[in-house]
Amino acid sequence: MAWDFETEPEFQEKLDWMDAFVRDEVEPLDRIRLHPYDVKNPLYAKLVRPLQAEVKKQGLWACHLGPDLGGQGYGQVKLGLMNEILGRSHFAPSVFGCQAPDTGNAEIIAHYGTAAQKAKYLQPLLNNEIVSAFSMSEPTGGADPLTFTTRAELDGDHWVINGEKWFSTNAKWAEFLIVMAVSDPDGPPYQRMSMFIVPCDTPGVEIVRNVGVGYGDEGSEGYMRYTNVRVPADHLLGERGGAFAISQTRLGGGRIHHAMRTVGQGKRALDLMCQRAVSRTTRDGPLSGKQAVQMMIADAWIELQQFRLMVLHTAWLIDKHRDYRKVRKDIAAVKVAMPRVYHSIASKALHLHGALGVSNEMPFVGQVIGSFVMGIADGPTEVHQETLAKQLLRHYQPSNDLFPAYSLLNRREEALEKFAEILAEHEEAA
Repeated sequence: MAWDFETEPEFQEKLDWMDAFVRDEVEPLDRIRLHPYDVKNPLYAKLVRPLQAEVKKQGLWACHLGPDLGGQGYGQVKLGLMNEILGRSHFAPSVFGCQAPDTGNAEIIAHYGTAAQKAKYLQPLLNNEIVSAFSMSEPTGGADPLTFTTRAELDGDHWVINGEKWFSTNAKWAEFLIVMAVSDPDGPPYQRMSMFIVPCDTPGVEIVRNVGVGYGDEGSEGYMRYTNVRVPADHLLGERGGAFAISQTRLGGGRIHHAMRTVGQGKRALDLMCQRAVSRTTRDGPLSGKQAVQMMIADAWIELQQFRLMVLHTAWLIDKHRDYRKVRKDIAAVKVAMPRVYHSIASKALHLHGALGVSNEMPFVGQVIGSFVMGIADGPTEVHQETLAKQLLRHYQPSNDLFPAYSLLNRREEALEKFAEILAEHEEAA
């Protein structure tokens, strides 16, 4: 029986090194005016590249990749434990070479790109020399692919793309986009779309505006417009009409990695809440002595621990089956729980800090908004609830009797029939 909650000592040493390195060297980067995806900024070369070199020296660079692509090929359980640490810092994924959406885009090119595309885009992407964007959602229908209107039409040896996309993350810094467009409008519903590599300097590619999340400065969510954008026929990724299947494989991994990093954010909020509770005093003692505060902290710890175990169990299932489709139910459950747990813990931490908690001098407002983002990104919560329910219900058969077979009266009749002989003997002996 293999059922173990221990971490092997050698890997625990790596986690301990990561914990100290992220705390002392990476988290300070979050406090300066530099974006994790602004890789061409001179400050990035001075501040981030040396840290990346140290990560590579430790053998912890891009650990989600196989050795053929420069990584360690770690399974999802190990990645889960690592991402709990990386989730504390916005910069940490970039420092460790596992930043989204580049990770998912690299996976697509590695599987479906031509040799020339891999040379031009894949290796620089894996090296964090360039940035990419995933251009899927649309302003009219969100992330529902059956409502997409962006078209890709084959014209000789080129595809011509027209349409608009919404929330193409990091488009302002991207070297290329992976665009999902309708190539076969008369095909079966989930075989109408294809994926394309679109270099950002292609004529007709336009960023209408960069949308921010919440309040603050200009954001990095690209509102894209494609006007007669021509790309060579070999820029089609995978099979024609295969975009939905490709995106689901990509998003499956992305969803569980989001959840792993959310554990890190939840732990961060809980730590700050506990620190506040033992530090802040009222007229009759510290907040930590108040029963209401104690209950908030206890509930937050329970929520975080439940969610963490759910995430790690799902990661273990992915490692076991090596097929996201077989773990679809569990990934959906994690995706549903993620924004709820994140919001619950972050809002408690915010509340415990009072007026300071809602200010821009604390991270809690950003975390609360982030919890709503997690309920929308990679598919809204309701879609995953529906997926989970359908996966569960397929194992049940209807019963058309007037009263359910599992009613206590029916179960009693079954029990009496099952034990009739023994009960009769017992009554005769009595």
